[in-house]
Amino acid sequence: MQKWNLNLFLVLLLFFGLACANQPQVADQAADNEPQAADRDIFVPSTISSEARQVLNQLILAKPYTRAAPPASDLENWRKLHDGAEEGSKGGSEDAVARNNVTVAEANLGGVPILDIRPDNWTDNGKVLVYTHGGAYTLFSARSTLPSSAKMSRATGMRTISVNYTTAPFAHWEEIQEQAISVFEALLAEGYTMNDIALYGDSAGGGLATSTVLNLRDRGMGMPAVVVLWSPWVDLTNAGDTAHTLKDADPTLSYVGLLDVSAQAFADGLDLSDPRVSPINRDFSKGFPPTLIQAGTKEIFLSTAVRLYQTLEAAGQEAKLDVYEGMWHIFQQTQIPETEVAVGKSAAFINMHLASR
Repeated sequence: MQKWNLNLFLVLLLFFGLACANQPQVADQAADNEPQAADRDIFVPSTISSEARQVLNQLILAKPYTRAAPPASDLENWRKLHDGAEEGSKGGSEDAVARNNVTVAEANLGGVPILDIRPDNWTDNGKVLVYTHGGAYTLFSARSTLPSSAKMSRATGMRTISVNYTTAPFAHWEEIQEQAISVFEALLAEGYTMNDIALYGDSAGGGLATSTVLNLRDRGMGMPAVVVLWSPWVDLTNAGDTAHTLKDADPTLSYVGLLDVSAQAFADGLDLSDPRVSPINRDFSKGFPPTLIQAGTKEIFLSTAVRLYQTLEAAGQEAKLDVYEGMWHIFQQTQIPETEVAVGKSAAFINMHLASR
């Protein structure tokens, strides 16, 4: 299996090393807080596909969670890190386009750069899928996350708009959320209605998707017809059971020294539990679209997915939780049988709810 078939965190290994090479105090501090991080004893279950076991073994050897991110104030090293990750992901993005038989065009919607992705032989049915990509709000782009969006465009058969929002620390929570709103405003201006629009996001993009729905709702603009969230980062604090119980079982993520720094860069001084940046703490009782939440049993965000599901259900909203045995964070970007199942379920959920509108 080629390296670009792995989770995008593998791309970051080299670039975290480059960005942090001159910052021993950052890496040392992270090591002091989480001394066991480099030596996690990660179990490879026999209950997942052989392809998934191969990827998981490669992730364990690569140890993408061991590097510390630059401080939010170090814009130079963040730029190097971001640009390096983009360069390292080119092969995977090109393969994703070819493998999924989609065409990709750069464009702008509402002044925001986007990728307009369409499957071959696409027929306009008046529906559109909007994607907000992950990367802890600090990394990746619409281009480098094509292994996700190209799959979903192919699976749904839909025109897919991948929002190329400005990442932190070069923008902060309010500007990033406004960019997502601007894309929706532009789609409405094109003639789409909210009943024609589906929204999905993964990781931090799942958090952004959740905030976007609530922001649209609270501004009286309506809400998209359906939402799919893959391992949504809707709580920027290190709360939740599996944030601690799976800390040493997660093969890709570390909160201390990586996610906490990104959270602070995004929040720009807000308390990380503030509902404006941790949307799990907002009011869902006023409405939220039918939502599918997917997660894996090997990720620290599993509790976050469960808690969001429980929050939606308690608020009287339609929600479904879909958890995958032995899967790591955003496994849907890799070429394994479990991915086809998860992506297929996501596409079916989207198309079912759009068809009913």
